[in-house]
Parts: sequence; C-alpha cells; structure tokens
Amino acid sequence: MPPLFECLAIIEFSNTELESLPQKSFSEETKMRQLKREPCCSNLVLKYMFLVFNFFFWISGIVLLVIGIWLVREKHHYIELLDNNSFPVATYLLIAAGASILVIGLLGCIGAINNATLLLLIYSMFLLVIFLLEVIAGTVACMYGDSMNTELKKSLNHTMLESYKYNREKTEAIDKMQITFRCCGAGYYKDWRASRWLRLDQNTENKAPDSCCRTPSIGCAKRDHPSNIYHKGCASKLEEFFQDNLYIIGSVGLGLCCLQIIGTVLACCLMQRVKWGTRLQ
Repeated sequence: MPPLFECLAIIEFSNTELESLPQKSFSEETKMRQLKREPCCSNLVLKYMFLVFNFFFWISGIVLLVIGIWLVREKHHYIELLDNNSFPVATYLLIAAGASILVIGLLGCIGAINNATLLLLIYSMFLLVIFLLEVIAGTVACMYGDSMNTELKKSLNHTMLESYKYNREKTEAIDKMQITFRCCGAGYYKDWRASRWLRLDQNTENKAPDSCCRTPSIGCAKRDHPSNIYHKGCASKLEEFFQDNLYIIGSVGLGLCCLQIIGTVLACCLMQRVKWGTRLQ
C-alpha cells in the first residue's frame, strides 16, 4: 500500500476510536472541576453543627433575658438611688440582646433547614448587631464600675438628705437599702442630722429613720446608740452590690461575644456550602 493511503487509513482509524470514547460536555467537565474543590464538610454535617450551635445560642439568650429581667425586677429599688443611668442602660441592653437572640436563633434554624441563603445572611448580620449590643453593655458596665465609688457617695448622700420623706419611691428604696444592708446614712449614721426631713419635721423625735434600727419598729430610732441602730454607712455596701451586678453584666456580655463569632463563621460556611451545591444542580 502506498504511504499516502497508509496515512489516511491511520487517521480514519484514529477518528473511529475517538468517536467510540465517551464524550463529556462542557458542563460535566465544569462539575468535575468543582467536585475536586468540594468543601471538606458536607452540607448535612454543617447543618448539624449549626443547629447544635443554635441550641446553645438559644440557651445563652435565655440566660441573658433572665439575668436582665431579674436585675430590673428585683433591684429596681436601688436604681432609684442613682443619678447616673449607666446601670439601667446596661441592664436593658442585656434584655434586648437576649430577646434578639431568641428571635434570630429561630430565623437561623429555618434558614439552615430550608437551605435559605438569604435567611442565613440576615442571621449573620443580626449576630453582628447582637455582638455590638453585648460589647456596649459590657463596656458600659466596666466603665461605670470604675467611676462608681465617688459618684455613688455623692449621689446617695444628696438623695438621702433631700428626698427622704419627700419622694415616695426614693423613701422606700432608702428604707429597703438600710434594712437589707444593715446600714444607716450614706457615709455614717450622723449624716441624717443634716437631712431636710429632720430639719423641717418638728414632730419627730427620731435621730434617724426607723429603718436604721437593728430591730425596726415605729419610733425605734429615737436613741442612736450603737446597740440600737447601725452606725456604718450604706454607700460602701451599695457600691459593692452594684459592682457585683455590673461584673455579672460585663462578664456575661463580653463572654458570650465568642458565641456570636462562632455563629457567624458557621452561618457563612453553610451559606457557601449551599451556594456550591446549587451550582452543581
């Protein structure tokens, strides 16, 4: 056979062999390349991780809500004695963060179960907002705690001397404070001698409010002997009380920020995994 015919025969044979091989479309080749870049975690694994995280996230929201409501309901008497609004602001920020976590946690679960990337995106954005709320609450609590000593003595002394018996809410708060903390006056029991109440009320023989007595009863504070009334002031004890509660707010708020970071990362990973799976369909 001449060389030219041999070459043509070889080319024809090669074309026949190539036609017999399975052909892959461009889209199939693209899918194969994407499969090689498949994330290490499957969609199901990421979903379970996200839902487990959301469970603990919900628990943290309930904790924040309970602590905030407890501080408002049980400690509102003492808030009346403060001129500064930092403590109630930090408390209400905790309540807002806790309530937001419960709502956003539900939104995240719905988004994860239904592979809804929009809901997961909203979830991530709200996590950042809650993160900022907790940082602000923790920072306000810590900053106010540092300046509390001087401010509390000044505001408490003014409130006790000028408002006792002339403001019902503050009078109840002062009496409750003196009975609970077993104290009398702002810095010392003799502070009461300069009070507006004792200066203007000519009908009382008391040297201090009856709530200063070791055993409170009507008219018990006519005698200011240490065996009868408390001599130590309330400012230091009230400061200690607020310091303890502010540290709770600050620690819980700043500590739970780590959860928001983890949640944001998981939500972003799940969004990418859902988008990746959608491109293969």
